[in-house]
Amino acid sequence: MTATSCEPVRICSSEELIDGGDGIRRKAADKSGEASVFFVRYDGKPFGYLNRCAHVPMELDWSEGKFFESSGLYLMCATHGAIYEPDTGRCVGGPCRGARLRKIEVTERDTPDGPAVFWLPDGDLRPA
Repeated sequence: MTATSCEPVRICSSEELIDGGDGIRRKAADKSGEASVFFVRYDGKPFGYLNRCAHVPMELDWSEGKFFESSGLYLMCATHGAIYEPDTGRCVGGPCRGARLRKIEVTERDTPDGPAVFWLPDGDLRPA
């Protein structure tokens, strides 16, 4: 099944995303070609972003799924140390202060298999 800009894409069960814990990556495509997106939970809610630092277009995670810094309160770019608010994507420390991660729309809903997190792709960023 190929996702279009209207079809929600199931990412994971809700219990797989833990507040301040590991994120989940997915391959994506945007105008520049191949990309990746990631999903994390913060303050009880799921959030999703293009996995690209606002300072230099590099992926944020330290290793697969490691987006939060040690306190679990901020997302951190492994390359230059930019610090982002997990709920807004706004850079609050480092070389790109005031810039933002590219947010993607995420929803959480009940399914026959239990609560799950879904990505709602748009025309500019979609599953690969």
